[in-house]
Amino acid sequence: MKKSNTPIAQRSAASVSLASLMLPGLAALASLAPVLATAENAPEKTTVAVKYSNYADSQAGWDRVQVTAPSLYIQAPIAGDWSVEASTVLDSVSGASPRWHTQGSADSGASQMSDERNAYDVKVTRYFARSAWSVSLANSTEHDYQSNALGLDARWSTEDNNRTWTVGYGLSTDRIGRHTDPLDKQKRTQEFMVGVTQVLTPGDIVQFNLTRSDGQGYYDDPYKTLDQRPDQRSAWIGLARWNHYVEPADAALRTSYRYYSDTFGVQSHTMGVEWGQPMGRLTLTPGVRYYSQSAASFYLDPILNSQGAYDLDAVVGRALDNWGSNQSTDQRLAAFGALTWSLKAAYAITENTVADVKFESYSQKAALHLGGAGSPNLDDFRATFWQVGLTYRF
Repeated sequence: MKKSNTPIAQRSAASVSLASLMLPGLAALASLAPVLATAENAPEKTTVAVKYSNYADSQAGWDRVQVTAPSLYIQAPIAGDWSVEASTVLDSVSGASPRWHTQGSADSGASQMSDERNAYDVKVTRYFARSAWSVSLANSTEHDYQSNALGLDARWSTEDNNRTWTVGYGLSTDRIGRHTDPLDKQKRTQEFMVGVTQVLTPGDIVQFNLTRSDGQGYYDDPYKTLDQRPDQRSAWIGLARWNHYVEPADAALRTSYRYYSDTFGVQSHTMGVEWGQPMGRLTLTPGVRYYSQSAASFYLDPILNSQGAYDLDAVVGRALDNWGSNQSTDQRLAAFGALTWSLKAAYAITENTVADVKFESYSQKAALHLGGAGSPNLDDFRATFWQVGLTYRF
């Protein structure tokens, strides 16, 4: 088999190992870290990555939310067998929450918002001959929301380095407020994860992860007075990945499938495909991702009048009649499907300096729901995301 500059087994093992640790206290690091280090080896160089992101979404005739987010990531070796990673993100958010349903007015369930979020993560890892052990801490603060998280993980490889086992534990405690009155609620979530990464051939690597999440506390939307949800939410998440080296093109094909099921009644499927194509110093990575979810058991469909128009009074009246029971008109709990198209370009300016830019376009519709139409009368939802970054190693 033709060999590229970096074997796919090495590139893929780093990528899937990092992606597997999406537990409280690890998510920010996983999203910011360059994926070039192997799983059980301490880094030899210090890495600094600076990125700037922009997110914007909209519903029909309504530009809804704008988010800008500069971020900084640092990873440094310590005493040969240790490493420390740290990241910080500043999100600046402005806009409004989603409308209840199609034909509902811009004020039906929507609230204006302007906020900033400061998030910090730090992770320390100790490397051994065939294993690595890590602990991480994270904090995220907004004017009406604060989250603190702890993450623990361990991974170890077989003697031939073809198989890596991973276990992880995450704990997050959240405090939810509201700027309109002195609301003070809490939420606590624990996650347990086990996973295995297996090199099948010099050009094929697979990964399987299973995560259990158990949360209790306040899950209502504090800015929707007619929103009442259970105070417990448990979920199972299964993730499968397969990365394949395509020899004729000297490219990497990366595929994934994620299954999610929780006690709210939501079940979802996520399927993704990416193609990593080196072209000298430039690497292009186009991708597509499909997502579909069922509605929560307490999600309420819209009520239409005899003319087929949205009946806001009837929707509010039904909610008041059911007061005390779990209910929500939040479109994020409805049944729908979504497609995301993406393209990333990374250019190696020097051996140790890489510039990258990424763009994603997201489209969400009830008609894209897997196996048939989703919840009726949902507003179509669109979003775009782009990010530019620079990574330097020394």
